[in-house]
Amino acid sequence: MPEIEASVKDTELFSPPSKVRGMTELDRTAFKKTVSIPVLKVRKEVVNRLMRALKRVALQRPGIKRVIEDPDDGDTRLIMLDPFKMLTVDSFEKTELGVLEELAVNPQLSEYNLELTYENFKSEEILRAVLPEGQDVTSGFSRVGHIAHLNLRDHQLPFKHLIGQVMIDKNPGITSAVNKTSNIDNTYRNFQMEVLSGEENMLTKVRENNYTYEFDFSKVYWNPRLSTEHGRITELLNPGDVLFDVFAGVGPFAIPAARKNCTVFANDLNPESHKWLLHNCKLNKVDQKVKVFNMDGKDFLQGPVREELMLRLGPSAEAKPSVHFVMNLPAKAIEFLSVFKSLLDGQPCSSERLPTVHCYCFSKDANPAKDVCQQAGAVLGISLEESSSVHLVRNVAPNKEMLCITFQIPAATLYGNRALSLENFEEPSLKRQRTDDSFSEPQITSNS
Repeated sequence: MPEIEASVKDTELFSPPSKVRGMTELDRTAFKKTVSIPVLKVRKEVVNRLMRALKRVALQRPGIKRVIEDPDDGDTRLIMLDPFKMLTVDSFEKTELGVLEELAVNPQLSEYNLELTYENFKSEEILRAVLPEGQDVTSGFSRVGHIAHLNLRDHQLPFKHLIGQVMIDKNPGITSAVNKTSNIDNTYRNFQMEVLSGEENMLTKVRENNYTYEFDFSKVYWNPRLSTEHGRITELLNPGDVLFDVFAGVGPFAIPAARKNCTVFANDLNPESHKWLLHNCKLNKVDQKVKVFNMDGKDFLQGPVREELMLRLGPSAEAKPSVHFVMNLPAKAIEFLSVFKSLLDGQPCSSERLPTVHCYCFSKDANPAKDVCQQAGAVLGISLEESSSVHLVRNVAPNKEMLCITFQIPAATLYGNRALSLENFEEPSLKRQRTDDSFSEPQITSNS
């Protein structure tokens, strides 16, 4: 009989007992169940060689030994086989039968009554058995050090404490499970959370891209799903570049950049993020390379950033490093682009020295790349379709994307009237060349 038929026939074999349906307080003893498993009797001296040959059909369940002693014969062992794959001797493949014959092992199958307990079920199997039939099951979460961060749906809330405990039980190293109870606060970028199970301690340590970060997860913003993006931006930087991190959080952009020998100015309005940013700079031994600020993003740009740009982009500046801005506040960062309008005065710098901006944003549009170009362009009062690139960071919800738009700030924007007045004296042929450029649809790249 084909294996697929066996799977359909025995779908309930490894499901917890039906009596656990609707359980809201975890009772591990209620998950005991006895199932009949096919086994192969073999001499104990051939077990190791035989297990390599029978890897395809050996039983693989959490906490269950695949080889046990034969209760009827001390010189033989019982090899547990997958009941979905092994129905009769005919279920063995030709190569497997060849090894059995070579080792003088009788391929005849026997039955063994195996007792399953809570420890032998996977988290998804437990939750599927407990939650109302047909409802979505939460088995995934974001891991933040010892914390499992869940985002439960309404129908899962009556089972929230059980779900939290199952996540702790089934994931080594997880000692606390929390659920988000509000949207991210756009002021300090943190959110209200409820401890579902385990310890209340939210002080945690994470490793990302070979850097260590410590923080209080209940008071700062951290998203482990952005690790690839943090690495992508770091790769764009060269030693000696200058990075202004406007919404720095606890340092996942700033610290790798500093370790790459960039000069970093990192800011965050949240006092807790500022505290842990300072801590993590010391922890990763870059505190001498990062200047840390605790300001509103607009004040940071109009104050320390403006002052630094006037020095670094001015005609008397000796070093000419590339200047980058990272603006990772996707719900509001585009609004802050307006601060760049006429931010500087004096003689405009050369075009190759104009700062590059990496601005994060959300889009629900059918054409998200074009949408974010238009959003950013509208704030700056210019068109960015021909002079920007858009990178798809991640899908955050159905029909909602997080993206990063990258572009150089035009001199006419950054220097305002001064740059515009200089443009009036530009060669007519150069003006024509700019205005005659053909329109090109913005291209979107992805982390995947």
